[in-house]
Amino acid sequence: MKMTYQQIFQNGLWKNNQALVALLGLCPLLAVSNTLINSLALGIATTLTLILSNGCISLVRSTIQAEIRLPLFVLIIAGIVTIIELLMHAYFYQLYKTLGIFIPLIVTNCAIIGRAEVFASKNSVLPSLLDGLAMGLGFSLALALLGGIREILSLGSLLSQAELLFGESARYWEIVIVTDYSGLLLAALPAGSFIALGLMIAVKNALFQKA
Repeated sequence: MKMTYQQIFQNGLWKNNQALVALLGLCPLLAVSNTLINSLALGIATTLTLILSNGCISLVRSTIQAEIRLPLFVLIIAGIVTIIELLMHAYFYQLYKTLGIFIPLIVTNCAIIGRAEVFASKNSVLPSLLDGLAMGLGFSLALALLGGIREILSLGSLLSQAELLFGESARYWEIVIVTDYSGLLLAALPAGSFIALGLMIAVKNALFQKA
């Protein structure tokens, strides 16, 4: 039975959120989510990759032989990620340097390969594009929430270095939550990201059980 567009969005944003339910793509999720801006940047890049890769794979799905589908999926995803990486290098260089290896590593994100295999290879173009958008938004929202929590706890502020993503006009967007804040070191460390993500998943599960 095919999913409606509403079900596709509900699935991506909530019921099958790739970060909080499927628990895919956790390596970049935990490594890059030290600030909200870093999280938003990686979330946008991942969402674009999901949308474009789902669309391309859906277009050629009838011509791909089953025996070589996974290598071809990876090749398509790698080509799209390379384009995004080059664009970031050209227009968002400082942000590109900050995110480092985690931009090219989008190619190996299990969430993207999983959607290509589970959805895009079995559905037409428009539903596949919407699935990529919904899954990307769900992943990005979880990433941004985690980044925001960690930034507030570690720096006492929000939207620091916003100019890296939004340009010079955003240099003064930073919101100081706590003045003269010494910072919680644990929130900035990898252990802090595991604890924060675990709490987010616990809240998500509690809300899901009540729904």
